[in-house]
Amino acid sequence: MNQELNMKFMQIAMKHLPEGKEFLEKKGMELSMEDIQPMLNLLLKVMNDAYELGKQD
Repeated sequence: MNQELNMKFMQIAMKHLPEGKEFLEKKGMELSMEDIQPMLNLLLKVMNDAYELGKQD
C-alpha cells in the first residue's frame, strides 16, 4: 500500500470519525481509540480497494 495515500485516507477517516463515534454512542456503544483502531484499519483497506477500482476505470 502507498504510504502517502494511506496518510490521506487516514486524514479523511479522522475527519469523519466524530460523526461515526456519535452514531455508535447513540446506539449505546462506547468506544475507545483502542476499539476504533481495527475499524480504521479495515476502512483503509476498503478505501484502497475503492481507489484501485477507480484507477482501473
